[in-house]
Amino acid sequence: MSHGPVISVRGKAELEAPPEIARLSLRVQVDDADRRKALDRLTACNRRCLELLESYGDALEPAETGAVHISPLVRYRRRQGDVHSYQGTIRTKVTVVDFTVLGELFTRLVDLDHTTVDGPSWALRRESPVHARAAEQAVHAAVERARSYAAALGSSLSGLIELSDEGLTGKDDDWMFAESSRGAYPVAAAGHGAAPGGAASEPEALDLAPQPQTVTASVLARFHATAPDLS
Repeated sequence: MSHGPVISVRGKAELEAPPEIARLSLRVQVDDADRRKALDRLTACNRRCLELLESYGDALEPAETGAVHISPLVRYRRRQGDVHSYQGTIRTKVTVVDFTVLGELFTRLVDLDHTTVDGPSWALRRESPVHARAAEQAVHAAVERARSYAAALGSSLSGLIELSDEGLTGKDDDWMFAESSRGAYPVAAAGHGAAPGGAASEPEALDLAPQPQTVTASVLARFHATAPDLS
């Protein structure tokens, strides 16, 4: 049984929205000639970092620890006596939900000893309603385009055959720890940030402007149409 002609179209939509979260990637790294001292120093530095994060309460999501490494650094090749020092590294993922604290948090983290900060990386959450709105608008765009094609042929849409989602593009809450030093801020040695006379001072907060996020949705749709009027 024939259902008449078929019209196939692609519908697209693009939305821009303010970010919902900001991500920071932290790296705490220490070196020491003694393996146990390297581990103890790494533990202490990481504890100070986590205590600072915890002090911000609900402004942050719970910190997530990533890769942890304790590695011997050798002069030439791995054999007894070649170890120069031991290097310890801990990576931590931080998600900021209250942007009013972001600039202050960033500079305070950078001010910690042996800590490198990479970010911020702005994003929408995976479950953000912006994704659903973009997909809905892409479907409407497909229907409108199919209707216009049908009207040009003197016919009308009579049924939907298939609707397939080509996917959404845009950053979500899946991310990896930054491996490069691009955009990172290494910290100076102990004593950094001391005011004249030896009094400790808090670093001035950075003024960070949220970056708008773009979400693009695309769908493919196929419709049955009534017989065209080609006269």
